Amino acid sequence: MPDRRPEIWANVPERNANFTGRDDLLAELRDGIGAVTAVLPRAQTLHGLGGVGKTQLATEYAWRYRSHYDFVAWISADQTRLLPAALAALAPSLKLLPSSTTGISATARAVKDALERGEPYRRWLLVFDNAEEPEEIREFIPRGAGHVLITSRNPRWDDYEKTIRVDVFHRSESVEFLGKRLPRAAQESITDLLATKLGDLPLALEQAGAYQAQTGATAEEYIELLEEQTSRLLDFNRAPGYPMSMTAVWKLSVSGLERKVPQALEVLRCCAFFGPEPIPTSVFKRGPSEGAPRLQAVLSDPILRDKIFGELGRFALTRLDATAGTLQVHRLVQSLLEKELTPDERAAYRADVHLLLARAAPNDPDDSARWPEFSALFTHVGPSQLILSQDPDVHAFAIKAIRYLYRAGNYEGALAFIEQLLERWNPVLGTMHPMVLSARRHRGNVLRALGRYAEAYQSNQLTFEEMRQVLPVESEEWLWMSNSVGADLRSRGDFRSARKLDEDSEPAFIRYFAEGSLDHLRLRNSIALDHALTSDYESARELHMATYLRQEEIVQRTQAGKSSMLISWNGLARVVRLLGDYTEACDLGEAAYAYAIREFTADHPNTLLAAKDLSIARRRKGDLPEALQLAGKTHEQFQQLFGENHPDTMAAVISLSNTLRTAGRLNEAFDLATDVLARYPVVFGENHPYTLGCQINLALLYRLRGEPERARELNQTIFTKLGERLGTNHDYTLTCAHNLASDLAELGEHTEAVALGRSSYQRLVDLFGEPHYMTLCCAANLVLDLQAIGVESEAVQLRDQVLDRYGEAVRMGHPDATAVVNGVRIEFDFDPPPI
Repeated sequence: MPDRRPEIWANVPERNANFTGRDDLLAELRDGIGAVTAVLPRAQTLHGLGGVGKTQLATEYAWRYRSHYDFVAWISADQTRLLPAALAALAPSLKLLPSSTTGISATARAVKDALERGEPYRRWLLVFDNAEEPEEIREFIPRGAGHVLITSRNPRWDDYEKTIRVDVFHRSESVEFLGKRLPRAAQESITDLLATKLGDLPLALEQAGAYQAQTGATAEEYIELLEEQTSRLLDFNRAPGYPMSMTAVWKLSVSGLERKVPQALEVLRCCAFFGPEPIPTSVFKRGPSEGAPRLQAVLSDPILRDKIFGELGRFALTRLDATAGTLQVHRLVQSLLEKELTPDERAAYRADVHLLLARAAPNDPDDSARWPEFSALFTHVGPSQLILSQDPDVHAFAIKAIRYLYRAGNYEGALAFIEQLLERWNPVLGTMHPMVLSARRHRGNVLRALGRYAEAYQSNQLTFEEMRQVLPVESEEWLWMSNSVGADLRSRGDFRSARKLDEDSEPAFIRYFAEGSLDHLRLRNSIALDHALTSDYESARELHMATYLRQEEIVQRTQAGKSSMLISWNGLARVVRLLGDYTEACDLGEAAYAYAIREFTADHPNTLLAAKDLSIARRRKGDLPEALQLAGKTHEQFQQLFGENHPDTMAAVISLSNTLRTAGRLNEAFDLATDVLARYPVVFGENHPYTLGCQINLALLYRLRGEPERARELNQTIFTKLGERLGTNHDYTLTCAHNLASDLAELGEHTEAVALGRSSYQRLVDLFGEPHYMTLCCAANLVLDLQAIGVESEAVQLRDQVLDRYGEAVRMGHPDATAVVNGVRIEFDFDPPPI
């Protein structure tokens, strides 16, 4: 087969010009992976200590056998949580929709499926570099026509995949490598001796060659220096599994670097306390230098800084990616750097790193455009042990990081980080410290976002009470805690109390944040939601509209507040639907959904909420195929994101069930409804309005499936409980009453149906007015019941009144108007909105 580069060549590192030997390993790898035979029953793993050249071997394999593949892709597998995004990034190369359209999780699965099917490429190679934990990685590994190559330091891969152990160089390979790398030719006996001193470790050989190239030292001089260093390092706590000479080699490289650019050593030592992932070079370019005196010269001099980055690479101590703007240090080098320092020095450098991370962070974690920057910094939060810091600026950065994780939809990651912080902060700062209280407030928000409503309520009640004791009333934290408690009240179904709390706090929000500010508008969105949940849809529409328009203006001017604007936008679309204008609701919903995909991701929680509401609007409008497709897709994405017991997943099930029922697929709708209703009391409680509201859907399915008596009994119970909980003049209660009247009519109890219909109709007129869709639907059904008891004149008059109200909608095929014309009973269902 002719030598050629594959059609797709994604992220593969450049070939090492000094690559030497290893033909036996390459042959074993070729035979095992099947580059020639195209047979691969299992993935192939290269295992060995850091520094033995696993990555270089995988790189050489990819280059040497590239002509056998049509598709080659390289994935850094250091952090499991980033693997879905790395896989999803390959979608366009496989002629799949990008993650901006279908979401990261769904796109990653599609990429894996396409590789396994061999479509469009059967001959592919996927390299997972630095894959440490087999249990966390294996689910992402495709099995099929192509080949998978894994590099890892973890020996447990041998329990799962075929493994080749990568050891140090053979002596002949060391000699050949040094012959290529050394700036001056040396006698074979000298290079042999040098290889012996270096233990044939490829990383040590690389650094030895780099040192001599940069300093002009001969091989003989280097050996002499090496022996001096080794004798001085006999008691040094070297890295386990590595020869003493590796420590000596590293010390020589560091000494050479220090002589050439003394300040570079400070940067290198700082790098030891970041994680092994790429370090954004921007951390050395931002913020004042007072908090990191050892780096003052570097931070204040861009010419020196760039010189340092270059020299670190020339001495093979770091890997600089100028295009990506990152600097990466080998794990072994990090370990050796750290071990040479005293405990006090380690603490000092670690503190510098904490400040560098804090001062490199963008100001606004709500700005989705800055999330990649937060992500790049957050990968170093754990390895740098940032939770140990006692610096207030670092504490503030930790809170920003929580906010970023929350806004980005990474609720589990946010909760884990908060728990780590609180475990450290509580005994050090005290449970009543303002920063601790702030972290606890965020913890309540995250618990609620995860659907753990009872825990969120209990946590926030205690936090709010303690805030009252130590924080000024109307301080920023106190105000946001008040807003959080309002959300807790909504989650408990106490809609009136939530509305009162939010409305009462608005003057304080205006005094503290200023009227029309983003913070004030976030509260206004909560108030609009309160109005909708208390069936005051007209005022909810006005509030959502005014809030959205003001947020849109701010976003256009400053690019800030996109998440909040999307929430208001979708809230406006939802309340327009609840007012009965399905066409406008679809238009608004389509625009909000498209914006969410464009600015966030297709599987971001807020994007999925917009998709769910849009599917409901399509269903109400009568666009059933589109509604069903989107409802099914949204349910699947919510399930993958949160699991089946999350409130948003459960709401998506309700939406899908209602759509299936509307499409006439009653059995499927019934199965979904009965399954999800078993979870509602667990998440919300037996008598929560949402639990009762979803039971209305089940009662409707009972009647449509031929069990009207069972439907009547269930609706009667729901009607009583909703009346007690929300009052008789509430949307949910009147929805139940409407369907209960239909149950009575189905059972032939037309007089009772008329009595309930008349009562409900009058209540709807009082609550929503005559033009509202619920009022018109109730009147339309009342027409049928009046006809059933022979009150024809009143029925005709009411029917004409309803049709006149619908007006143009009759000719446009509005589903409800069409039902009135055809004399078909209109059913009501329930879709739980977000709280």
